[in-house]
Amino acid sequence: MSDAEATHSSYSWTCDPLFWAYSILMFLPIITVFDFYNYYSLDFHVHAGWILLVFIIVIILLAGGEFRKKGGAPKGKSIVQTTVLVDSGVYAVLRHPQYLGFMSFVLSLVLMS
Repeated sequence: MSDAEATHSSYSWTCDPLFWAYSILMFLPIITVFDFYNYYSLDFHVHAGWILLVFIIVIILLAGGEFRKKGGAPKGKSIVQTTVLVDSGVYAVLRHPQYLGFMSFVLSLVLMS
């Protein structure tokens, strides 16, 4: 196989239907919260959702910063290509802070709507 064929046959996330399905399903709760914001007039739930959302954003930003700082990704490469196991900062307490953050993000949207 030539280099041109190898480059042409390489994976591209822009052509992946699962990527687009996941993206649509990920943004669906965000879009629907605008239609159903405080639908039942439960102010406590709306405030709890906003507090949870702020807490989650802090966790996600701390995790991303720790990952960039100590992940060992080569210069100019994405943080996805890390070579070091990060076990300090927020990773010392949570093994997957991004997963917890994104799942809790959806929970905060549910509370707000």
